Amino acid sequence: MFIDNVEITLSSGNGGAGSVSFRREKHVIQGGPDGGDGGKGGDVYFKVDNNTHTLSHFRKKQHLKAQNGQPGMGRKMYGKSGESLEVIVPPGTQIIDQESGEVLYDLVHDDERVLFLEGGKGGLGNVHFKSSTNQKPNYAQPGIPGITKEVKLELKLIADVGLVGFPNVGKSTLISTVSNASPEVANYEFTTLTPKLGVVDVGDYRSFVMADIPGIIGGASDGKGLGLEFLKHIERTKFLLFMCDVSSYRSLEEQYLTLKKEVENFSSSLMKREYAIALTRCDTLDASSVNEKLSEMMELVGIDKKINQDDTVCQSFVQDLYDRDSALPYFIIPISSVAKINIQPLKYALADIVYEVKNEE
Repeated sequence: MFIDNVEITLSSGNGGAGSVSFRREKHVIQGGPDGGDGGKGGDVYFKVDNNTHTLSHFRKKQHLKAQNGQPGMGRKMYGKSGESLEVIVPPGTQIIDQESGEVLYDLVHDDERVLFLEGGKGGLGNVHFKSSTNQKPNYAQPGIPGITKEVKLELKLIADVGLVGFPNVGKSTLISTVSNASPEVANYEFTTLTPKLGVVDVGDYRSFVMADIPGIIGGASDGKGLGLEFLKHIERTKFLLFMCDVSSYRSLEEQYLTLKKEVENFSSSLMKREYAIALTRCDTLDASSVNEKLSEMMELVGIDKKINQDDTVCQSFVQDLYDRDSALPYFIIPISSVAKINIQPLKYALADIVYEVKNEE
């Protein structure tokens, strides 16, 4: 089960109480106080584990608590410190204060470990309070209580390329073709109900991570469909690939402008990401018709360039990576995941762009 946000209560351990004790042994004159200190309460840590991909393991855990410190004992014996609690989360998890809504931590790196709540200190035993004027202290310190905090954990997947498109435009088919992901693929809308990640291997020790989210429809930013709930999973992506179906009953103009509008309504910063456009299911049309669709899309985004309609190969538009207009897409390419048309060029183009974007960062 994929769960991307949970609300839980976390508590660090209480410190153990100090001991009130006096040494009472035969042949030991004036033994005096010997009460030991209480143990420290356990801390609460967050740790990022790359092998964890969901927050589902918190579904039935409403309150997680570190161990309390043990009380001190006689003969100056200190209490045992409480065992710390380590909360395992997947990369991309945000820790949000439920009361204020403030993002306390944004955990993105594997093996990252942060101290969230510190356990209470143990109380001092009466051995610390003896003096020349107080040779028989009958008191010790109680332990300091731990800290309790209510937090919301929200997962935002980390990927290099995010796929954006209407339902049933071929996003799942593409990610299953180019990566190791195995999403459900079927010929009906909203086949994808949860986000999927796939690692795309392009050889030469190069790879990148692709994210597929449920299809976006008009009004997604207002809560329609599933898009709003999962758009947050492409917030961290470095690059967006808009996917428009050339065989859909929706026009390319309707698909492209609706997707741009919904993404921008959700996050203006997300819409400023570098992007490209893939025209899917080009195997359903002849090459001349696909090139007409390509010309239509180029005109729609403001590219003044002619496509040879007589060419028998599905052409594509690609900008020069070193002399490009940042307002335009990196490329527009017709593809077919089923017929493997332009799939290899798409993989290599995305790998080059991800490499360039990472270098710029």
